[in-house]
Amino acid sequence: MADQKIRGVLSPVLTPFNPDYSPSASRFVAHCKSLIAQDVGLAVFGTNSEANSLSVGEKKRLLDTLVEQGLPTDRMMPGTGCCAITDSIELSRHAVQLGCAGVLMLPPFYYKGVSDEGLYRNYATVIDAVADARLKIYLYHIPPVSQVGISLALIERLLKAYPQAIAGIKDSSGNWDNTLAMLQQFQPHGFDVFAGSETFLLQTLRHGGAGCITATGNVNARAISMLHATWRQEDADAQQAALDQVRGIFQKQPMIPAMKAAIAWQAQDPSWSVMRPPLVELTQEQLTQLKSDLQAIDFRIENAASLAGADA
Repeated sequence: MADQKIRGVLSPVLTPFNPDYSPSASRFVAHCKSLIAQDVGLAVFGTNSEANSLSVGEKKRLLDTLVEQGLPTDRMMPGTGCCAITDSIELSRHAVQLGCAGVLMLPPFYYKGVSDEGLYRNYATVIDAVADARLKIYLYHIPPVSQVGISLALIERLLKAYPQAIAGIKDSSGNWDNTLAMLQQFQPHGFDVFAGSETFLLQTLRHGGAGCITATGNVNARAISMLHATWRQEDADAQQAALDQVRGIFQKQPMIPAMKAAIAWQAQDPSWSVMRPPLVELTQEQLTQLKSDLQAIDFRIENAASLAGADA
């Protein structure tokens, strides 16, 4: 039912790695528990999760681990969109069988200039193959990275063909006009629009949107979820400005290694800085600048000490 759909603030959860580049399950679970405690949902295997550097098997094992550790599946929206349609089907089916509230699905992104017809067939094939009424797909529109966009016309066609399975979208275009068009055309009909960053959270909520799915939810979870909870209050614009200030500091650096570096620093756990190739950690100059900027606003990651860990 519509009132049971996942809403609010979610984060593409950072994937911690051990020095040998294997996923660090203990740190991953600790981080997910911390986010849930701050009322931020788990969009694991998103862009900032280094998801496309993870295998299907690794994603399934990490998802299984979260469920085994008692994390709430009604707050999970794992990324399941892959270049290979068979991988998208396998991951989506696994997420549904575990009881996840939804899946966040990139279009197949390797081939550029593909048609809406090709993208429609991709999503339709996944839905038909999973063949489970519990499947809720949230389209993932991030053309600055994927170079393959999801048009309004494609959304309309998918909604007409699969109104129960096509549940919403994460709009990471960075274009407010595009987000607004989705809010006006589709949100009134139960298609939930999530902003792709907290930068647009207040605007999205004021236009009836569902919330945001944001990278910096990894490090500023409590403050972002607080704006979602209190956006009708008089200080909402001030809250938004404070969120923008923090995001601006992280955006000055490569975002994924910057967030990992901040956790490594405040958790006093150097392993959190590990990036799986081809991505690399911050340079010493970048790290010094990041620390200086965060110290200037007395920024603290809540529960940072709980994020330290080690795998056997």
